[in-house]
Amino acid sequence: MRLKRGTSNLSVQRSARSARKCYLAVSSLLVLSVLTPLLFLTTQGGLFRINLGSKDFIGETKNDLKESDDFKQIDNMFPKEVIDTIVSSIDDSGPLSLNTARRKDLSSSWVIEQPVSVLDSLQVGDSSANANGIAIQTQTGNHSIGKISGSLIESGKVGDSTLADAALNLTSVKVPDVKPSEEKLTPAQSARKKLRMERKVKRLRELTQKDDTTAARLEQVVAERSKNIGSGSVLSKYSIWRRDHDENSDSLVRLMRDQLIMARVYVNMAQSHNQVHILHQLRARIRDSQRSLGEATTDAELPRSASERVKAMGQILSVAREQLYDCAGITKKLRAMLQFSEEQARVLKKQSTFLSQLAAKTLPKGIHCLSMKLTIDYYKLAESDRNFPGGEKLEDNRLFHYALFSDNVLAASVVVNSTVCNAKDPSMHVFHLVTDKLNYAAMKMWFLANPPGKATIDVQNIDDFTWLNSSYCPVLRQLESAAMKEYYFKADHPTTIAAGSSNLKYRNPKYLSMLNHLRFYLPEVYPKLDKILFLDDDIVVQKDLTPLWTVDLHGKVNGAVETCGHSFHRFDKYLNFSNPHIKRNFDPRACGWAYGMNVFDLQQWKRKDITGIYHKWQDMNEDRVLWKLGTLPPGLITFYNLTYPLQKSWHVLGLGYNPSVDRGEIEGAAVIHYNGNMKPWLELAMSKYKHYWTRHVKYDHPFLQQCNISP
Repeated sequence: MRLKRGTSNLSVQRSARSARKCYLAVSSLLVLSVLTPLLFLTTQGGLFRINLGSKDFIGETKNDLKESDDFKQIDNMFPKEVIDTIVSSIDDSGPLSLNTARRKDLSSSWVIEQPVSVLDSLQVGDSSANANGIAIQTQTGNHSIGKISGSLIESGKVGDSTLADAALNLTSVKVPDVKPSEEKLTPAQSARKKLRMERKVKRLRELTQKDDTTAARLEQVVAERSKNIGSGSVLSKYSIWRRDHDENSDSLVRLMRDQLIMARVYVNMAQSHNQVHILHQLRARIRDSQRSLGEATTDAELPRSASERVKAMGQILSVAREQLYDCAGITKKLRAMLQFSEEQARVLKKQSTFLSQLAAKTLPKGIHCLSMKLTIDYYKLAESDRNFPGGEKLEDNRLFHYALFSDNVLAASVVVNSTVCNAKDPSMHVFHLVTDKLNYAAMKMWFLANPPGKATIDVQNIDDFTWLNSSYCPVLRQLESAAMKEYYFKADHPTTIAAGSSNLKYRNPKYLSMLNHLRFYLPEVYPKLDKILFLDDDIVVQKDLTPLWTVDLHGKVNGAVETCGHSFHRFDKYLNFSNPHIKRNFDPRACGWAYGMNVFDLQQWKRKDITGIYHKWQDMNEDRVLWKLGTLPPGLITFYNLTYPLQKSWHVLGLGYNPSVDRGEIEGAAVIHYNGNMKPWLELAMSKYKHYWTRHVKYDHPFLQQCNISP
């Protein structure tokens, strides 16, 4: 019994000891949980802040705290210049603290107006920290801003967030009309503050300049877009800025084309795997999609059943993918299809070039019909009615004379009509037309029936120029040679697509026509004129050309607009600089110029014997080793260093081949030129430029209606 009682007492004692140990552990944990956050906040600046410059302690009264030995050692360790530098590098918002770090986390787009230092705007009052709390007073008065109870801190009822919020509220108090006192700033601090202010002003100026530049660029883009919609052709009931109402959308068309490509791939694979059922379904869906797609280029051109066809094709493609998918096989088939498409594209491109060259050589049936009808009417006239009035003006140098060489009645009428329409005084303008024997009667009849207002006009036949013969003209003499006849007229000469388009281009009849080479004989054609303006028949005049006669050519013979850019239309693009004669006499980087609108000083022409220079180089090019056929290369050679550059606004080119000519340049040009194969009277003309030419055509004329000539 004693043994048992002693054992029980020992157990009770052990239990009591364990309970006491547990209580001590819990108490220690509670003390640590309260004191650790308090100590962290205190060391991070929640209650105390240290300023190296003034060595003040905020959070305790100035009278109770003394300068510590540590700071004395720091002060003795570093010289005053180093300490001033450290102080000047501190932000205006005060010494480093938790609240300062929070304030620096703001976005860079935030701007603090008149930042106020907490140390400068807030001071510790006369009351000291005691058990009841800490009172903070403003510099301008004795109004209490905040108070933190010391009893709450001691009791552990205030957590980390409460202390942080209290500190943040304390530092974010806005004190009006309080500025940092200048007398407290050291020279280093003042210099640092001045530099910061200069950097801010500079940065603000840069941002403002960037904003202005961006705004100007956006305004320019908007202006360009407004030009495109100025005609009103693209305006509709929907907003043009909304993509979902784009009438030119082709997303469904492209989807159907992609489906057809994959369907053809799976057809090939179905055949190799002997999947007859899938093969028949794929072929049926391909036929349906092809019928729906047709020649459509936009979704608006598709039939209503197109969406259903797309769904049906998608279903059979899913089935084919599940049963026939083979990555290597699909890749091989797609590569073969790509190669075939590239080869087909090359053939079509070659064919297109060939056909465009062929179309440029031919005369539309409507214009040929017009010439025939005009010729018939001309020979019905009496001899006395076949002459133009105003013959006395043809050699008057006080008037403005134009030279126009053409065999196209309709094109010549547009040149004359557009020039007269824009002339300030049409009675001062004289037009000298030269055509061939075939179109002479038609050309005269058109202008007899449709006189150009008060302007004077004259039409001549090139066959009447008896002085223009093979003994005088090198081109005519070369045309009689066997080599030239073989090149142009041999029956078995290759003219197929396979032979290429380059040969066909230089076999264009215009290079053989003397109307094209007559521009080198202007003094012989008009011996009594001093100055003349040469015009091609594929131009349209949009402004009064009278000021061109007052341009000083500075002793040069030819006034023309230069066409060279960074590397385009320079001499090396037209002449063969591998030939020693060309290499020795000309600069390959010399700037080219354009025929089409040229002012010629015929007096200087005669003095410098321009026609003789042309004959010399034309004789040297009998074998076509200096340049290919045409009139521009010999013109560049003949007028080398004798051409005066005119302003580009006088003559804008490229409307016959370049689809990206700036609309502003076209509208501001005095003359626009349809140089290239896409002439405005041909069906292959670019529609975006054609209206500049068609507005000068009299489509209500009976002959034009009878010959089916329409815009």
